[in-house]
Amino acid sequence: MAGSASHSRNASQARPSFDGGDEDTSVLGTVLDTRNLEAFGRKVTATAGQLMGEDSTPHYHSAMSSISRTMRRPALQRSVFSFTQQAPSELIRARVSTSEIAHRALTFIPDEQLTNIPDDDNTYSLFQGFQASMPESGNEHRKGHRRRSSKQQKLLGAGDIEEDGPPTLQGLKKRRNNTNHRLEMMAIRKNLCATEIREIDNKVANLNNMRRIVLERLANLEDEEGDVEKELQELDISIEDMQEEQDAQAEAAGDDTTRSRPVTPDSPEGSSFMSESIYQKLPSSVSPKSKRRPKYTKRKSMPVLHEHLESGTNLKTIPAHNDVVTALDFDMPFGTMVTAALDDTVRVWDLNLGRCMGFLEGHTASVRCLQVEDNIVATGSLDATIRLWDLSQAKYEPHEHKSSYDDPDKAEEEDEEAALGFGNEGEDEPPPPPPDAMADCPLTTLEAHIDEVTALHLRGDTLVSGSADKTLRQWDLVKGRCVQTLDVLWAAAQATATMNGADAQWRPTGRASDANADFVGALQVFDAALACGTADGMVRLWDLRSGQVHRSLVGHTGPVTCLQFNETHLVTGSMDRSIRIWDLRTGTIYDAYAYDNPITSMMFDTRHIVSTASEDVVKVYDKTDGRHWDCGVGTGISVEERMNDPKTSIVEQVRLKDGYMVEGRRNGEVGVWTC
Repeated sequence: MAGSASHSRNASQARPSFDGGDEDTSVLGTVLDTRNLEAFGRKVTATAGQLMGEDSTPHYHSAMSSISRTMRRPALQRSVFSFTQQAPSELIRARVSTSEIAHRALTFIPDEQLTNIPDDDNTYSLFQGFQASMPESGNEHRKGHRRRSSKQQKLLGAGDIEEDGPPTLQGLKKRRNNTNHRLEMMAIRKNLCATEIREIDNKVANLNNMRRIVLERLANLEDEEGDVEKELQELDISIEDMQEEQDAQAEAAGDDTTRSRPVTPDSPEGSSFMSESIYQKLPSSVSPKSKRRPKYTKRKSMPVLHEHLESGTNLKTIPAHNDVVTALDFDMPFGTMVTAALDDTVRVWDLNLGRCMGFLEGHTASVRCLQVEDNIVATGSLDATIRLWDLSQAKYEPHEHKSSYDDPDKAEEEDEEAALGFGNEGEDEPPPPPPDAMADCPLTTLEAHIDEVTALHLRGDTLVSGSADKTLRQWDLVKGRCVQTLDVLWAAAQATATMNGADAQWRPTGRASDANADFVGALQVFDAALACGTADGMVRLWDLRSGQVHRSLVGHTGPVTCLQFNETHLVTGSMDRSIRIWDLRTGTIYDAYAYDNPITSMMFDTRHIVSTASEDVVKVYDKTDGRHWDCGVGTGISVEERMNDPKTSIVEQVRLKDGYMVEGRRNGEVGVWTC
């Protein structure tokens, strides 16, 4: 018991004394106030008594009574009360130094950033990477060893001998360690190169994502640009209508003043005014401006979306006709397209939305050739007539489909896809155009040929047409009549007689396909210059002022089916399966290449020459790098798959403008591609 009492006193003396001014003397004093301490003491006493039983030692009771007496001291109560009044920030400043607080604030990293830390899967350390990036020492020494002759290497023991004496074991080990180090550095450099390649791939992927986002933004801007142009057109029409109303009111006021003063033929004003009876017969209710006002105008701005898409991208596939497409043309990318087929229909299309705007009705047979020039369309038919149409008089609302949806989100989504130019396959087709959409488009009919019209070209107020009656005719569109007829057979006979040839007759090539070829396969006019390709394989350059052939280009062995020229070169395609590029300055062949099948259609722009060669793809020739590639549905498909795939069909016609290509197929479909 004495030992226990001394131990109790020592424990009591070891306990810190609670003074009012010392706030660090007790952990309990910094956590609990006086009332909580008393409650905590009672709970501890009850718990300890329950655990220790009734025969517990007096040491526990004496310790608890000592704690109770200490808690009743006023100084300790005041310290606890002052502690409860302090804020957490004050407690931290009291316990932690200012420098430590700053260090903790700078080194704190949130959990969100810690989750994005990549795994440390690097094989090599940072020091090894730095060491591998440094230039190797002794390069000149190694290069000197490589430059040694084989005889010297044999004499020196394959280069393992020091220059100043025989080889030693220490020297060989040193060289082996150096070689191992070099091999390790090479492995590190390979790892660095592979890591850099992965980083570049990630950057390229990110750039592709950014490009796609910007491309969608460009598509939306072009779509909004069309809406703004339409709004501008409506404002112009409103301003014009208001101006006409003001002019009509001013004229009405002037008429009242004039009628108040009778005008006689003998009066001074009689010579400058019409009689009242003639004046009243004029249709004053119809304004000449309102008659000329276009009902539909094409876009003023040139779309550039297709120029930023990958070459060979399919923008849209339109089921245009039920038979072979015989002719097609369009005015501008994402603009207006006109197609003709053997189903005896001529249809006008909105390339931006892939919708049919209406039908051009008037020909009594199929249309073989056509051209779109601004808002004017010229069509040549098997009925030996040429008809002109004004598409600005079409009744068509490009954006009327927006109001057909009850869901605005669905309408906005379709507008974005239409702006990108991609067709919505599998969805409901748009409603057919009204029957009177093109009722006001016919302008005039040109009748002079006695056989089918197979080729034509429109330039300004001049139209030149070629027919199976073996004549070329020049038309004045202002007067609406034929002003010149060129006989191709007569010109051929004259040229042959001039050359003193033994045979002065028309000489066909003798191929089996000549019977089905058009006599006038293609032509193009520019001012007084006319280029014409015929079934004898000749390309003749005419002077329309004299009506004579200025030059004949000899080279094709089959009928010429297509041609086009610019300031320097003339490109021709023929059924002899070749495409020839002529230099107009010298009249000689500049370049030529051939395919496996006859050429039926061809066109070129600043970079590409596209042609159809009786295949399900369009043949593309890049003039810049001389590369040939295919564009179409059949690209990358084997011959067996092409035969079994119903989507593939022979391409008959192709048109190209500013990298925007449209092709017509035998099954009546029209494909739109980037080139």
